[in-house]
Amino acid sequence: MNKMQENSLKMFLFFSELLGRSVVNSEGETLGKVADMKVRLGELFPKVASLCLRKKRQHIPLELDWVEVEELTGHLIQLKPEAEEKIKPLVVNESEILLREELFDKQVVDTFGAKIERVNDIHLLVADGDLRLVHVDIGIRGVFRRLGWIKVIDSLTDFLFSYHVPEKMISWKYVQPLASDPHKKDLKLNVNLRKLHELHPSDLADILEELDQKNRSRIFRSLDLSTAAETLQEVEPKFQRSLVLSASEELVSDILEEMEPDEATDLLAGLPQEKKTKLIQTMEKPSREKLEELLKFEEGTAGSIMTKDYIFIQGNKTIADASEAFKNTTHPLDTISYLYVTDEENHLVGVLTLRHLVLCEKSTPLSKLMNTNLIKVKTEDDVRDVREIFKKYKLLALPVTDDDNRLKGIITLRDIVEAT
Repeated sequence: MNKMQENSLKMFLFFSELLGRSVVNSEGETLGKVADMKVRLGELFPKVASLCLRKKRQHIPLELDWVEVEELTGHLIQLKPEAEEKIKPLVVNESEILLREELFDKQVVDTFGAKIERVNDIHLLVADGDLRLVHVDIGIRGVFRRLGWIKVIDSLTDFLFSYHVPEKMISWKYVQPLASDPHKKDLKLNVNLRKLHELHPSDLADILEELDQKNRSRIFRSLDLSTAAETLQEVEPKFQRSLVLSASEELVSDILEEMEPDEATDLLAGLPQEKKTKLIQTMEKPSREKLEELLKFEEGTAGSIMTKDYIFIQGNKTIADASEAFKNTTHPLDTISYLYVTDEENHLVGVLTLRHLVLCEKSTPLSKLMNTNLIKVKTEDDVRDVREIFKKYKLLALPVTDDDNRLKGIITLRDIVEAT
């Protein structure tokens, strides 16, 4: 039993305070300095498995099991008798990580605050002879500590403001590998990846935009299709392109099928022609046909920003039929503010509001209730003119027809805001 175990010592240390510390044998002779520490994953608060040593004029990385440590004293790490003979070349297996190499300065997705943080230091606990990883330090205090400024900063802020820069740490129990990786080279920190799926797509988009490209792609590929589609719609176009190009065509085509057609069209329009063609060909026929039709329209026209997600129903149907159509739709809420009434040849003849579905007798024919004084635009109309119509009539959505008055799509208020 070493001295730390005998004393049932419990104390907190920071990894930056141990880096570079001299390692001495039982006779007090210096064997090297701490260059890193190896941690074996698997426990809630994993143990440090070994010290990684750096010897003068020797470039081969070495390690020594933590159980060979006798005590931490002053600025030294003292080893047990004969521990020197057990120093060996460093080997890191799949269930282990190196703190300095794989955690320091890596990015953390802080889903509690929906933002990106960086690991500035690592908080360790000595307990019953073991050294355990308990927190990652994401605060500015960790930076000052690593620079050796922390005492000066504390003295200064205490003198001027009676204040100390606070610690900002995340418990290791919330930190999980981003994704499974047999070689562990892709291990990046992510606070409770499961919670990413609970974030609003706009927050998740902000997170992706702040990450480096490699991490951004990994997180994106870890999302379910619905979350990925909603998030991709919120990401800036330059990041959309990089995410699409970094993922498999099968995955991207599945995500495009989940996206609103107009959003998917905008994304495809910014891709190289060869990539765009391959993605469209990979999609299921109904989604493919929707996008192919939308891609025909010139940029800056009503047709280029309209969506094919809307509810339409023939005029000889009743309120009960319309209510059933509304109940069964999976379209986004902003596309179903109105129900569009057509004839048998898909000519637009009227429009209903949701209020009709709630207040009117279920057996009433739609033709008796629909508003035939239609405000609409054509597929080739300029987006700027469409914007003025929205402003003038305070509409939530606007139907788009061709020259023969056939309903081709709708433009939502969000569509026109994003387009202009």
